[in-house]
Amino acid sequence: MTHLENSQNTCCSGGTHSCTTGCSSNISSDIPQRTEVQNQKNVQIDFLFLDLEVCIPCRGTDQVLLEAVALVNELLEETNTTISLNKINIISEEMAKSHHFLSSPTIRINGRDIQLEIVEGLCESCGTLCGGDVDCRVWTYHGKEYKTPPKAMLVEAILSAVSSKEDAPIEEAHRPYNLPSNLQKFFNQKTLKDALENL
Repeated sequence: MTHLENSQNTCCSGGTHSCTTGCSSNISSDIPQRTEVQNQKNVQIDFLFLDLEVCIPCRGTDQVLLEAVALVNELLEETNTTISLNKINIISEEMAKSHHFLSSPTIRINGRDIQLEIVEGLCESCGTLCGGDVDCRVWTYHGKEYKTPPKAMLVEAILSAVSSKEDAPIEEAHRPYNLPSNLQKFFNQKTLKDALENL
Protein backbone atom coordinates (compact mmCIF):
# COMPACT_ATOMS: atom_id res chain seq x y z
CA MET A 1 0.00 0.00 0.00
CA THR A 2 1.35 3.41 -0.92
CA HIS A 3 0.92 6.32 1.48
CA LEU A 4 2.57 9.55 0.42
CA GLU A 5 1.96 12.55 2.61
CA ASN A 6 1.92 16.13 1.39
CA SER A 7 5.20 18.01 1.75
CA GLN A 8 5.44 20.26 4.79
CA ASN A 9 5.87 24.00 4.32
CA THR A 10 9.47 25.11 4.78
CA CYS A 11 11.09 28.51 5.10
CA CYS A 12 12.04 29.93 1.72
CA SER A 13 15.56 30.44 3.09
CA GLY A 14 15.92 26.73 3.68
CA GLY A 15 14.82 26.50 7.31
CA THR A 16 12.45 23.98 8.80
CA HIS A 17 9.67 26.43 9.77
CA SER A 18 7.10 28.22 7.68
CA CYS A 19 7.97 31.72 6.51
CA THR A 20 6.60 34.60 8.58
CA THR A 21 6.50 38.36 8.10
CA GLY A 22 10.01 39.74 8.02
CA CYS A 23 11.69 36.78 6.32
CA SER A 24 14.93 38.13 4.88
CA SER A 25 14.98 35.93 1.75
CA ASN A 26 14.32 37.66 -1.55
CA ILE A 27 11.31 36.33 -3.45
CA SER A 28 10.41 37.84 -6.79
CA SER A 29 6.76 38.91 -6.82
CA ASP A 30 6.27 37.68 -10.39
CA ILE A 31 7.14 34.06 -9.56
CA PRO A 32 3.99 32.02 -8.85
CA GLN A 33 4.09 30.14 -5.59
CA ARG A 34 3.71 26.36 -5.95
CA THR A 35 0.88 24.73 -4.07
CA GLU A 36 2.17 21.78 -2.11
CA VAL A 37 -1.17 20.12 -1.40
CA GLN A 38 -2.11 17.48 -3.96
CA ASN A 39 -5.30 15.53 -4.35
CA GLN A 40 -4.95 12.01 -3.04
CA LYS A 41 -5.97 9.16 -5.32
CA ASN A 42 -7.46 6.08 -3.70
CA VAL A 43 -7.67 2.75 -5.51
CA GLN A 44 -9.63 -0.06 -3.86
CA ILE A 45 -9.00 -3.63 -4.99
CA ASP A 46 -11.31 -6.43 -3.87
CA PHE A 47 -10.19 -10.02 -4.37
CA LEU A 48 -13.12 -12.43 -3.95
CA PHE A 49 -12.54 -16.18 -3.94
CA LEU A 50 -13.91 -19.52 -2.79
CA ASP A 51 -10.72 -20.99 -1.36
CA LEU A 52 -6.99 -20.27 -0.99
CA GLU A 53 -5.91 -23.63 0.41
CA VAL A 54 -7.07 -26.12 -2.22
CA CYS A 55 -8.18 -24.18 -5.30
CA ILE A 56 -5.20 -23.84 -7.64
CA PRO A 57 -6.65 -20.98 -9.77
CA CYS A 58 -7.52 -18.95 -6.65
CA ARG A 59 -4.10 -19.48 -5.12
CA GLY A 60 -2.35 -18.57 -8.36
CA THR A 61 -4.47 -15.45 -8.80
CA ASP A 62 -3.71 -14.38 -5.23
CA GLN A 63 0.03 -14.65 -5.83
CA VAL A 64 -0.03 -12.78 -9.15
CA LEU A 65 -2.26 -10.06 -7.67
CA LEU A 66 0.17 -9.48 -4.79
CA GLU A 67 3.05 -9.21 -7.27
CA ALA A 68 1.09 -6.80 -9.49
CA VAL A 69 0.19 -4.54 -6.54
CA ALA A 70 3.81 -4.48 -5.38
CA LEU A 71 4.98 -3.55 -8.87
CA VAL A 72 2.41 -0.76 -9.23
CA ASN A 73 3.34 0.55 -5.78
CA GLU A 74 6.92 0.95 -7.02
CA LEU A 75 5.71 2.77 -10.14
CA LEU A 76 3.56 5.10 -8.04
CA GLU A 77 6.15 5.72 -5.35
CA GLU A 78 6.42 9.43 -6.19
CA THR A 79 2.66 10.00 -6.47
CA ASN A 80 0.03 10.65 -3.83
CA THR A 81 -1.78 7.36 -4.43
CA THR A 82 -3.11 4.82 -1.97
CA ILE A 83 -3.91 1.25 -2.98
CA SER A 84 -5.95 -0.93 -0.62
CA LEU A 85 -6.30 -4.66 -1.18
CA ASN A 86 -9.21 -6.48 0.44
CA LYS A 87 -9.31 -10.28 0.37
CA ILE A 88 -12.82 -11.70 0.74
CA ASN A 89 -13.31 -15.42 1.21
CA ILE A 90 -16.83 -16.28 0.03
CA ILE A 91 -17.81 -19.20 2.27
CA SER A 92 -21.60 -19.25 1.93
CA GLU A 93 -24.51 -18.47 -0.35
CA GLU A 94 -25.37 -15.53 1.90
CA MET A 95 -21.91 -14.01 1.41
CA ALA A 96 -22.09 -14.63 -2.33
CA LYS A 97 -25.39 -12.79 -2.52
CA SER A 98 -24.16 -9.99 -0.26
CA HIS A 99 -21.13 -9.36 -2.47
CA HIS A 100 -22.92 -10.07 -5.78
CA PHE A 101 -20.35 -12.79 -6.39
CA LEU A 102 -20.51 -14.11 -9.98
CA SER A 103 -17.43 -16.27 -10.46
CA SER A 104 -14.38 -17.44 -8.54
CA PRO A 105 -11.92 -15.86 -8.42
CA THR A 106 -13.02 -12.26 -9.01
CA ILE A 107 -10.95 -9.07 -8.95
CA ARG A 108 -12.74 -5.75 -8.69
CA ILE A 109 -11.02 -2.39 -8.84
CA ASN A 110 -13.08 0.45 -7.41
CA GLY A 111 -16.09 -1.85 -7.57
CA ARG A 112 -15.66 -2.82 -11.21
CA ASP A 113 -14.90 -6.38 -12.28
CA ILE A 114 -11.72 -6.21 -14.35
CA GLN A 115 -13.21 -8.77 -16.74
CA LEU A 116 -16.90 -8.19 -17.39
CA GLU A 117 -17.32 -11.19 -19.70
CA ILE A 118 -17.28 -14.28 -17.51
CA VAL A 119 -15.66 -17.39 -18.96
CA GLU A 120 -15.32 -20.52 -16.82
CA GLY A 121 -13.72 -23.93 -17.09
CA LEU A 122 -13.65 -27.14 -15.06
CA CYS A 123 -11.62 -26.79 -11.85
CA GLU A 124 -10.48 -30.16 -10.54
CA SER A 125 -9.08 -28.70 -7.32
CA CYS A 126 -12.44 -27.11 -6.44
CA GLY A 127 -14.05 -30.42 -7.34
CA THR A 128 -11.91 -32.00 -4.64
CA LEU A 129 -13.00 -29.26 -2.24
CA CYS A 130 -16.73 -29.70 -2.74
CA GLY A 131 -16.96 -33.31 -3.85
CA GLY A 132 -18.31 -32.70 -7.36
CA ASP A 133 -17.72 -31.00 -10.68
CA VAL A 134 -17.45 -27.22 -10.49
CA ASP A 135 -16.05 -24.47 -12.72
CA CYS A 136 -13.69 -21.60 -11.95
CA ARG A 137 -13.05 -18.42 -13.88
CA VAL A 138 -10.85 -18.45 -16.95
CA TRP A 139 -9.09 -15.17 -17.68
CA THR A 140 -9.00 -13.80 -21.23
CA TYR A 141 -6.13 -11.51 -22.18
CA HIS A 142 -5.12 -10.50 -25.70
CA GLY A 143 -7.22 -13.27 -27.20
CA LYS A 144 -5.76 -16.07 -25.06
CA GLU A 145 -7.24 -17.87 -22.07
CA TYR A 146 -5.43 -18.36 -18.77
CA LYS A 147 -6.32 -20.17 -15.54
CA THR A 148 -4.31 -17.53 -13.70
CA PRO A 149 -4.41 -13.90 -14.89
CA PRO A 150 -1.14 -12.62 -16.42
CA LYS A 151 0.62 -10.06 -14.25
CA ALA A 152 0.57 -7.56 -17.13
CA MET A 153 -3.23 -7.80 -17.26
CA LEU A 154 -3.55 -6.87 -13.59
CA VAL A 155 -0.96 -4.09 -13.77
CA GLU A 156 -2.80 -2.55 -16.72
CA ALA A 157 -6.12 -2.74 -14.88
CA ILE A 158 -4.72 -1.08 -11.75
CA LEU A 159 -2.97 1.69 -13.68
CA SER A 160 -6.14 2.31 -15.67
CA ALA A 161 -8.01 2.85 -12.41
CA VAL A 162 -5.28 5.19 -11.16
CA SER A 163 -5.59 7.37 -14.27
CA SER A 164 -9.40 7.28 -14.24
CA LYS A 165 -11.28 10.38 -13.14
CA GLU A 166 -13.93 8.25 -11.44
CA ASP A 167 -12.82 7.93 -7.81
CA ALA A 168 -15.97 6.66 -6.12
CA PRO A 169 -16.28 2.85 -6.00
CA ILE A 170 -19.41 1.34 -7.54
CA GLU A 171 -21.83 -0.07 -4.98
CA GLU A 172 -22.62 -3.67 -5.93
CA ALA A 173 -25.80 -3.59 -3.84
CA HIS A 174 -27.46 -1.38 -6.43
CA ARG A 175 -27.06 -3.95 -9.21
CA PRO A 176 -29.56 -6.74 -9.95
CA TYR A 177 -28.19 -10.13 -8.90
CA ASN A 178 -29.04 -13.82 -9.01
CA LEU A 179 -26.75 -16.49 -7.61
CA PRO A 180 -25.16 -18.26 -10.62
CA SER A 181 -26.03 -21.95 -10.96
CA ASN A 182 -22.34 -22.90 -10.85
CA LEU A 183 -21.93 -21.32 -7.42
CA GLN A 184 -25.23 -22.74 -6.23
CA LYS A 185 -23.98 -26.21 -7.20
CA PHE A 186 -20.67 -25.61 -5.42
CA PHE A 187 -22.29 -24.64 -2.12
CA ASN A 188 -24.86 -27.47 -2.30
CA GLN A 189 -22.19 -30.09 -2.99
CA LYS A 190 -19.85 -28.73 -0.31
CA THR A 191 -22.65 -28.71 2.28
CA LEU A 192 -23.43 -32.34 1.46
CA LYS A 193 -19.75 -33.35 1.52
CA ASP A 194 -19.21 -31.64 4.91
CA ALA A 195 -22.32 -33.33 6.34
CA LEU A 196 -21.16 -36.79 5.21
CA GLU A 197 -17.70 -36.22 6.64
CA ASN A 198 -19.21 -35.32 10.03
CA LEU A 199 -21.27 -38.50 10.29
